[in-house]
Parts: sequence; C-alpha cells; structure tokens
Amino acid sequence: MQKPEYVIRTDVKFGGLERISVGALVSACPHDWFNQTLCRVNESVVRLGVFKGEFHFHKHDREDEFFYVVSGRLLVELEGRVVELGPNEGVMVPHGVVHRTRAPQRTVVLMVEGATVKPAGDS
Repeated sequence: MQKPEYVIRTDVKFGGLERISVGALVSACPHDWFNQTLCRVNESVVRLGVFKGEFHFHKHDREDEFFYVVSGRLLVELEGRVVELGPNEGVMVPHGVVHRTRAPQRTVVLMVEGATVKPAGDS
C-alpha cells in the first residue's frame, strides 16, 4: 500500500456550542490522509481523520489515543497484533505503545487524545 501525503491540522476549528458537521467536512476533504482538530474538551482534543493508506509507526510518550470508526475500516497495527475496527467500533491505544493506523479504503475516524499530543508521534 502506498504511503499518502499526510495533511495534519492542529488548529482548533470549532468553539463551544458551534455545530460541527462531520459529514460536510468529510465531503469537502480531497486528501487521502487528513487530520483536523475539531474542538477542545477540557484537557483533550477531538480530531477528525479521513484516511486511506497507512501512517508510520510511532508512539505517544504521555498521551493515550482513542480511535472511533464512523465509516470504513481501520487497522491499528501494534507490535505482534492488529486490531481491526469497523463502523461504530473503537479502541484506546495507551501512551508508550508503538502503533500505526492503516485504512485499506477511505475511512472516517474520530480521535480523542490529550491536547498536548503530537499527532505524528513523539518517536
């Protein structure tokens, strides 16, 4: 599978009480690998991912990461194991765990993680 160009936007797109249309954002997304911070909730952020292809292996030293699949199929590859997620399924990857995500088809994902996270990983 070819590695796509990563488009990662960490700016917070929406504030409190603003309506967020995930469908409209997904429809407008021309990228194979797109990541946008939607909003901040206390000390965490909610991010939208539109994925097709694979990300690199990485880890987050301090932040856990939660993936929730809205549509498509997401493979979360860990050392020695793969967690496959379909629509309405999620998994939390604890901090310090080396992982990568892979989407064999266009997949829409919501992610929740600490606001201090570096989306491409700490190492």
